[in-house]
Amino acid sequence: MTDQSRISRRTILKGAAGAAALGGMPGILAHAQAPAYPKGTKLHLLQWSHYVKAADVLFDKQTAEFAKQAGVEIQVERINQNDVQSRVTAAVQSGSGADIIIVANNHAHLYESSVVDVSDVAEAIGGQQGGWYDYAKVNTFAGGRWIGVPQFIISWAITYREDWFKEEGLKYPETWDEFRAAGRKLKAKGKPFGQAFGHSINDPNNWCYPLVWMWGGMEVERDGKTVVLDSKAVVEAVKFNNVLWKEVFDEGGLAWDDSNNNRSFLSSDISLTGNAPSIYVAARTQPTPDVYKGTSHGHFPKGPAGRFYWLPTWNSLVMKYSKNPKLAKDFIRYYMDKAQFEPYFVTMDTFGIPGTKTWFEHALWLKDPKTTVFRETLQSARQVGYAGPPGRKATEALSKYVVVDMFAKSLQGMAPEEAVKWAAGELRKIYSV
Repeated sequence: MTDQSRISRRTILKGAAGAAALGGMPGILAHAQAPAYPKGTKLHLLQWSHYVKAADVLFDKQTAEFAKQAGVEIQVERINQNDVQSRVTAAVQSGSGADIIIVANNHAHLYESSVVDVSDVAEAIGGQQGGWYDYAKVNTFAGGRWIGVPQFIISWAITYREDWFKEEGLKYPETWDEFRAAGRKLKAKGKPFGQAFGHSINDPNNWCYPLVWMWGGMEVERDGKTVVLDSKAVVEAVKFNNVLWKEVFDEGGLAWDDSNNNRSFLSSDISLTGNAPSIYVAARTQPTPDVYKGTSHGHFPKGPAGRFYWLPTWNSLVMKYSKNPKLAKDFIRYYMDKAQFEPYFVTMDTFGIPGTKTWFEHALWLKDPKTTVFRETLQSARQVGYAGPPGRKATEALSKYVVVDMFAKSLQGMAPEEAVKWAAGELRKIYSV
């Protein structure tokens, strides 16, 4: 379902100090000058519907304020996160659509030739906020220029019912053997773990890529050309996942998207799932006091090769077909500026890790000991396409769900060795181009 908000008003500003260094609209506001946009100028932004609904409410308020200041009309359109990529593709092919599109993960690389250079915006924001994490930058930097501006990194770890674990005399698992044993015990009590393996952009990838890495596998060599997925390590990862599937997981997960596990956890149907803290935030605000009080979070157990994460991201693109690229860039400067981004970050309540380093010591991370773990995951995060360089080929493999389908095919009966061989073949088709 699409949610749209249309905002337009015109005013002359007086003294919005402190942002002149960023240029564009913030600079205009700091110098108390009337915005230089003709009457009737319109801007269209397309983004996903946030799991933390209060974040969308706040963004709309900020949009209204910017529109009021600039004397423009801004349409904010929201759609299901899994539909964003098809909308971008259609817009690029038709040469028309939203001026700003907030895209997931490394998808900006798919549209490198169709987006405006936003280096001036990204460099200014990074300079103001302590610099960008490499993890955020690689999704939006190509050909020596910024092709997008990172909005935030989605935090992700394990969400579990600490109260149910304690009832069974269980501690949070530090090893995968302990994870398996705890899951067996809870599934026998009708409280299985839950994990999505469908074509959904976050949770299935969040699980499958790290499992490959934690068992010592990787997709390609550092040269970015040699596919090495078909290894003994990856076969062992697939075999172990098959065991978990039968012994600990709710076996409906093959059809799950990123929302199914949220609903199942909030309904007390599952005892553990990998997720952003959106479940915890929802439990706090919904009539589920037992779920909220009993929920906690933990890291992935360490695998044979260590502990790793893949974390989704959202990034703002300005499309080349836009008739108002300067206004689009000014709007991104505005909502990424500290004055606007800090309340947005706080409202997300640890759901999002800012892509700039200045926020690492923010008090929000220490507000609730049950969510501090989410800040720590970035330290162990890898980007898809490991160990090769970031770029379009790694993006294509992600968007085609090659690694997720490798695990899913084996869950459906394909021998692990054959599933890995199939996936490696699909990667070779991509990396040989």
